[in-house]
Amino acid sequence: MNTEKFGYKKLYINGALVDAKSGKRTVVECPATGEIIAEVAQAGKEDADYALKAAQKGFKYWSKLSLTERTEWMSKLRLAVLEKEHELRTAMVHEMGKNYEGAYEDIEAVVNALEWYPNAMKNLKEEQLPDYENTHTHKMISRPAGVAVAYLAWNFPLLNVGFKLGPALAAGCSIIIKPSTLSPLSTYMLGEILHEIDFPAGVVNIISGPSSEVATTLTTSKIPAVLTMIGSTETGKKVISDSTTSIKKLGMELGGNAPFIVFDDADIDKALDLAVVLSFWNSGQICVAANRIFVHKNIYDKFLKAFVKRTSELKLGFGIKETPDVFMGPVVNRSDRDRMFDLINDAVSKGAKLEYGGRIPSNLPEAGNWIEPTVLSGVTSEMRVFNEEIFGPVAPILSFDLDDEVLELANQTEYGLASYIFTNDHNRIHRFSEELEFGEIQVNGVKYAIYLPHGGIKNSGIGHDCSHLALDDYLVKKRISIAIKL
Repeated sequence: MNTEKFGYKKLYINGALVDAKSGKRTVVECPATGEIIAEVAQAGKEDADYALKAAQKGFKYWSKLSLTERTEWMSKLRLAVLEKEHELRTAMVHEMGKNYEGAYEDIEAVVNALEWYPNAMKNLKEEQLPDYENTHTHKMISRPAGVAVAYLAWNFPLLNVGFKLGPALAAGCSIIIKPSTLSPLSTYMLGEILHEIDFPAGVVNIISGPSSEVATTLTTSKIPAVLTMIGSTETGKKVISDSTTSIKKLGMELGGNAPFIVFDDADIDKALDLAVVLSFWNSGQICVAANRIFVHKNIYDKFLKAFVKRTSELKLGFGIKETPDVFMGPVVNRSDRDRMFDLINDAVSKGAKLEYGGRIPSNLPEAGNWIEPTVLSGVTSEMRVFNEEIFGPVAPILSFDLDDEVLELANQTEYGLASYIFTNDHNRIHRFSEELEFGEIQVNGVKYAIYLPHGGIKNSGIGHDCSHLALDDYLVKKRISIAIKL
């Protein structure tokens, strides 16, 4: 077993790096090469119970610190992450197959969250309430909710950590982070950083293992006050169901099926640029990916031809630092690649045309999970690629004529995370902003930042990541009413 690249990584519980109580380990494979790149401790039920008790103790300490003291610790962690940036990015390249440039997004999210959220907490104001009889004074104050448990998706290992760690720590909560078993390496390395800087024990705990043991134990426990996750809608439903042993706060960013709508008065080049990025960046493994690209019939042929050309020019490869021109890597595992082929075959069997891709590249490691970026035209609402979250490098393109038609098709999904429209008609912008059933409507461009709310409606989630709204998941409100002496 070749694990020389990253060695063996332990759980991080109660301020210490520890083996799993069962002694179990699991391997981490590189999806680009099939190579085993590391071993990690595989947590089980006993480890989850230990982490819960540690987090409970950690909360009692952390919640009593002043915001200034918490900020000092978060700043110390931020600087330590920046010192280890190259090692962390290299780990993500190998555990995810993403390119080195793409891995910077994860680092940026962690360091920005650790810096931004203390300031957001500082800006929270006590709310003064009126008393119409003039007998009392009233105010609302915010206090830490308690122990938080965060379940994280594998597609952006440290970005997802940042989205949860920043607001939780700033709010005064302790947290148990469960990274995906598909990409735990960089998060375990964050545990090593926390240990190196002697971060207060029990405040942050990092464990990964089978959901049937670890997640079930954490979710059904009465200790957590907050359950937050980034993952699939089906997993979210399971967490909600299992959580009812006690009343817990829930924050969930779940599945997406984003419409990307291009009207004939749009800036076509800009729409093309963003459509390619939102279809194939991170190998399409993005919750806000352009899942269904709707193009007005007057520009459909021109758009399709240009989209195929740009797709054919994308360079595939193992995104190490020495190959900065690599745009797209593999998908995360073999079963996900098989699912891509199933979606493609279903669409073609129902009348779609395979315009480009849909094959395994011949010039890349056979043991990797490679698939070419794929373009499908003539897609209809009866096809799986229209109805399911693709989460891979497959771009379905559909033609439309009328505004009413595309609005109905765009909303024809159980999901409601992101949506995109490109038009210069202000009346249309207003109408679609009102009537698209998605938590985010991005018009003539795309912007995401730590200070901008990110959240969905319908089956795409509860609450928000990023912005001051994320703090709501980790805070409880108290009303203080004081009688006035007459």
